[in-house]
Amino acid sequence: MDILNILSLALGEMISPTTITFVLCAMGLSVHFGYTGLLNFGQAAFAAVGAYGMAIGLITFQLPLWLAVIMGLVCSAIFALILGIPTLRLRADYLAIVTIATSEVFRYFMTTIGFAKVTGGSNGLSQFGKQFWALNPIPEADYNFGFVTYRSDQLFVLIVGWGTIILGALVLRLLMRSPWGRVLKGIREDEDAVRSLGKNVFAYKLQSLIIGGMFASIGGMIFVLNLSNVQPQTWTTNFTFTIWSVLLLGGAATILGPIAGGMIFLALISLTQGIMGAMVEMGWLPFLSQPDVAQIRFILIGLSLMLLVIFRPQGMFGNKRETQFNG
Repeated sequence: MDILNILSLALGEMISPTTITFVLCAMGLSVHFGYTGLLNFGQAAFAAVGAYGMAIGLITFQLPLWLAVIMGLVCSAIFALILGIPTLRLRADYLAIVTIATSEVFRYFMTTIGFAKVTGGSNGLSQFGKQFWALNPIPEADYNFGFVTYRSDQLFVLIVGWGTIILGALVLRLLMRSPWGRVLKGIREDEDAVRSLGKNVFAYKLQSLIIGGMFASIGGMIFVLNLSNVQPQTWTTNFTFTIWSVLLLGGAATILGPIAGGMIFLALISLTQGIMGAMVEMGWLPFLSQPDVAQIRFILIGLSLMLLVIFRPQGMFGNKRETQFNG
């Protein structure tokens, strides 16, 4: 068993573009659930809307990259309005059902033949990342950081992604320490009390949905820019459940929680895959095959998350009181 290689892959996964995507989506979900108390199970849809909005802007409208990114964010805001106006007055459990259903409806909508010229249908869209890669100032070479080696394009994505996370964390900190953020926390604790003080609870919830959705949309954009490809199959319910796992592991209503949760969760997935795969190859687990490993690792991680939610529902960095809200 090559432990060093397994550890190297796990450490590389901690800062990978996939981790960046889930961290940004979890930061947005923290705005929804952690700070406002909105039980949103459709975060994958916000990531998909941003990704498709940007890709369509680049391919169909031939927009410059910065304008295509703005288009993706505008699409995300419009989607939040369409989703939020009829649903944000629902109770938490009903809101969860509606958001997960809306996410699936959007995904299937992207596969329809009638809009295939714009959305690419089930094949998605590809080859739209030329403007992004043209911005790369890093000389073409291999860069060794001890545990992992990156090409210049890979390093560029990581710098952009983690720079975005740092900027997003600063913005989130400022927002949640502002009077606006304190109103969101009040809504999470007791929205009737906030309403009695003359605050428009519905408007604040809608603003929270828009801002949290934009975080997810930016994560979706980085994810598809790295691949220069966007497909509807990416944005399944598994995507949303992974975001929830990241948030619960790190801690809701925190700044560091989604970041640490994403790094640890994705590293654990890589680590269990590597260790169990090596054990199967060595014959230590004769009752398993390599395809079984991918399923078993999620079962093990799922059980660990269940125990975490039972015995430490606030996650690693959260406050238990912050996870309690009135639905």
